[in-house]
Amino acid sequence: MPKKDVIILHGTMGSPDGNWFPWLKSQSGDDYNVYTPKFPTPENQTKDNWCATLRDQAPIFGKNTILIGHSIGATLMMHILEGMSEPVYKSVFVCPVLDDIGNEEYDALNKTFIEKMPDYDWLTMSNNMGDCTIFMGDNDPYVPSWHAECLQDQIGGELIVIPNGGHLNAESGYTEFEDLLTVITRLDRVIQEPENV
Repeated sequence: MPKKDVIILHGTMGSPDGNWFPWLKSQSGDDYNVYTPKFPTPENQTKDNWCATLRDQAPIFGKNTILIGHSIGATLMMHILEGMSEPVYKSVFVCPVLDDIGNEEYDALNKTFIEKMPDYDWLTMSNNMGDCTIFMGDNDPYVPSWHAECLQDQIGGELIVIPNGGHLNAESGYTEFEDLLTVITRLDRVIQEPENV
């Protein structure tokens, strides 16, 4: 079985070195190629600039790709999936942002990512997302719960609500993310270890 490409997309004001991203990369082992693009933020943060960065710092997406996005990185995933011609292997959205969150600075930086809402091609996104999981904290101080709930309503997938998870970032205690690691590896385990018939 070929190695899967895991691509981790950080959010606004973030970096590949923050939150649970380095831990996840360290835990992924030899079965995965892990890429953590560094996006321009806050200076020059636009959807187009981030897409250009992604083209420079990650492989071409396809059937062996696992996309993982946190916050506005999860929103970037929506644009990626909408524009693809074939499905990825797996998509994991962590605290996705679908609209303004009431923080002037962040809303301005996120504008080009969310201005297409609600005119997404949800069906194409759903067709291209592969095995899909959406994570959210039940007490996220930044992104209201309806963002993740709306995304699930539109594209399907499994919604996992983490009690007291906050924004599922380092500020909320998430420098490791075992539940996410389980989601990444579970389908491979099913394929590699079929039940006895």
